[in-house]
Amino acid sequence: MKVLITGGCGFLGSNLASETFKRNHELFIIDNLYRKNSEYNLEWLKLKEKFKFYNSDVRITEEVNRIIKDIKPDVLFHLAGQVAMTTSIADPKIDFEINALGSFNVLNAVKMFSPESIVVYSSTNKVYGDIEWVKYKEKDTRYVCDEFPLGFPETIPLEFHSPYGCSKGSADQYMLDFHRIFGTKTVVFRHSSMFGGRQFATYDQGWIGWFCHKAIEAKRGLAKEPFTISGNGKQVRDVLYADDTVDLYFKAVEKIESTKGNAFNIGGGMENSLSLLELFIILERELEVNLKYVKLPPRESDQKIFVADMTKIKNLLNWQPNIDKISGIKKMIKWVERL
Repeated sequence: MKVLITGGCGFLGSNLASETFKRNHELFIIDNLYRKNSEYNLEWLKLKEKFKFYNSDVRITEEVNRIIKDIKPDVLFHLAGQVAMTTSIADPKIDFEINALGSFNVLNAVKMFSPESIVVYSSTNKVYGDIEWVKYKEKDTRYVCDEFPLGFPETIPLEFHSPYGCSKGSADQYMLDFHRIFGTKTVVFRHSSMFGGRQFATYDQGWIGWFCHKAIEAKRGLAKEPFTISGNGKQVRDVLYADDTVDLYFKAVEKIESTKGNAFNIGGGMENSLSLLELFIILERELEVNLKYVKLPPRESDQKIFVADMTKIKNLLNWQPNIDKISGIKKMIKWVERL
């Protein structure tokens, strides 16, 4: 197969690219190397196998048209995106251009020049807004929601809060509507939290990796001052390791007749859910360190809880995570220690 990955030098993109090599498929990558350290993933991939790299940008309509027309990919993993809520608030225009316009460019190019391509899109739980319409209980280390014991299903209402939620939500809905109207073979994954190797986490994106980094700094005596967290640390996400995510993406392609035209909530499930405080407990135990932090006000439109109810995807693909949160965090610690 011909596999095209937009944002292929990012965290998930580079993991999917590596798996593409293992499956002996032909790989093509579009990436403008905008994200810090993406060039390291590019060099890492170049050491593995040959592939075609386009240093280009999904915002440039003519470029996207030309590339997709030339390749006519069998599979297109669309991962290129602006991924930080904070950046979307600081610069909503660039957030819109990358996430909404860029995604439309990809879809429209597929429609015009490669209508048989399978398009798998990396969306977000932020399409559901802050989910403040449910009742929460505040426990010692986390918030809980008794109304949804398995997590939130795809049937809860969409609410596009924040520029990031609006731009990703727009792309999410375009993906589904291109299937309805034009028959484009699209699949939408609304992700909770992903983490793993090849992820260069920052303070506003990739929280598992970022706090692993802070814990390792403390372990090595390099922490000059306490780090910061937004809110009280009891907000909850379910976490999914990169290897399980990659497995899911390829399974969705293999079963495209069942998955096309669908959106799925994706995460680690309730058993792999974590609050920030619970992550700190694990890191303190694993690294034998005492973490010191300062609490800041909660972020705009932050969700107290998002855990994905994955009943739909499990029933359709017989897929579920294999790497539990503790094993995943141990792997993440080893990755961050090597940086």
